[in-house]
Amino acid sequence: MTNRIAIQADQPQGTIHRNIYGHFSEHLGRCIYEGLWVGESSPIPNTHGIRNDVLDALRRMKIPVLRWPGGCFADEYHWKDGVGPRETRKSMINTHWGGVVENNHFGTHEFMQLCELLGCEPYINGNVGSGTVQEMSEWVEYLTFDGLSPMTEWRKANGREQPWKVQYFGVGNENWGCGGNMRPEYYADLYRQFQTYVRNYGENRIHKIACGPNSDDYEWMDVLMKNAGRFMDSITLHYYTIPGPSWSEKGAATGFTEAEWSSTLKKAMHMEELIAKHSVIMDRYDPSKRIGLLVDEWGTWYDVEPGTNPGFLYQQNTIRDALVAGITLHIFHEHCDRVRMANLAQLANVLQSVVLTEGDKMVLTPTYHVFDMFKVHQDAERLATHASVAELATEHGPLPQVSVSASRDAGGRIHVSICNLDHREAANVRLELRGWTEAGVSVSGTTLTSDAIDGHNTFERPDRVAPAPFSAYSVEGHRLQAAVAPMSVTVLELTPGA
Repeated sequence: MTNRIAIQADQPQGTIHRNIYGHFSEHLGRCIYEGLWVGESSPIPNTHGIRNDVLDALRRMKIPVLRWPGGCFADEYHWKDGVGPRETRKSMINTHWGGVVENNHFGTHEFMQLCELLGCEPYINGNVGSGTVQEMSEWVEYLTFDGLSPMTEWRKANGREQPWKVQYFGVGNENWGCGGNMRPEYYADLYRQFQTYVRNYGENRIHKIACGPNSDDYEWMDVLMKNAGRFMDSITLHYYTIPGPSWSEKGAATGFTEAEWSSTLKKAMHMEELIAKHSVIMDRYDPSKRIGLLVDEWGTWYDVEPGTNPGFLYQQNTIRDALVAGITLHIFHEHCDRVRMANLAQLANVLQSVVLTEGDKMVLTPTYHVFDMFKVHQDAERLATHASVAELATEHGPLPQVSVSASRDAGGRIHVSICNLDHREAANVRLELRGWTEAGVSVSGTTLTSDAIDGHNTFERPDRVAPAPFSAYSVEGHRLQAAVAPMSVTVLELTPGA
């Protein structure tokens, strides 16, 4: 069957906010230490202690926003332990993730410098679970105030004369679970209290973010929107794609079966239902859509790699993960009226990472390549699409053979991203441009595919799964016929021309 896609070039459907392509860095396993931070004295090339190879890769990917310091770690993190001379910083036990010693060498100044080097927005999560109102208030003051105060003087003494610009600030994380096991009514009251003291100083304006629900906890969303909605700018949603039957049997990152392939993609597509249903609740209390929905933790979660610390959540990354990334980002595009940010978990060496490191080596994952290919959608206008696609029969229910999204950038170029979920057969795709006023269309493309359903990159074979030019298409007027490879992600660029 031919998959027929009509793209309405004259029907923009809102802006795909660049922050949908955000990321998440937690003090967990080897994400911060080794993945990002190696210290100034490391033989690994670095800039102020941050490894250069990772910096360069993230810049190419155009990372727009980075969330820190957690995650579960955020609600046991006391920021004052992570400033000042590193040799005098207080060590702590990371009780959530492996019971290892956290030396606090990567703290506020290091994170803010990382964001400056990357040219991305910082998104900081404050501690509600084990912290105090004063602690959170003083952190915002330390970061953003330029007047006379003890926090300003302390920041200057620690080497930062000018305040930073901090837009995004989260008041707690997963307070329904690791952040305190709270009831929604209790957290709603705490949120109202804590956010009062997250103040705006000078010209800095804080975008206040409330801890939203886990997956399909619609009661949590309802209670928070009802009782605290007018005090928030955004609310979060967390959802992880787990192919196995339970958290204790999540499934392997590699060496999995065809049934696990379809199970993973089916569960990834559940994101559509979650966003749609939570949006209905949000619309009830916020019909003008002032409040953003931030999916600030998402991605695949498998069993850890054999022989690694189970508390470090290290897993490989395959073409299956690339497709999860592609179809999930498409879902975010479709809901760009509500979804204003998303943060893939996590940046390096943890869960669905975009980079893996080992000593002085770094490898880009298939998921990295999808984010790099899809960066053309950042801040572009989403275009309406109408699709009639083939259906794949699986033991987990039907799956569409293809997922498609289209956008137009500021230069007038249209980009169409196509995911072929079929790991066996190529997908025949017929694109029709409607409302395209130019005489003809010129096409170029890039594709990412693999020779196996668990194809992945290693330090020995770093380019096994890598983007390649795509030319399996023909153009006739405003119509394009393409054959996209099995288990592939493809991006087409359409520009005026014959």
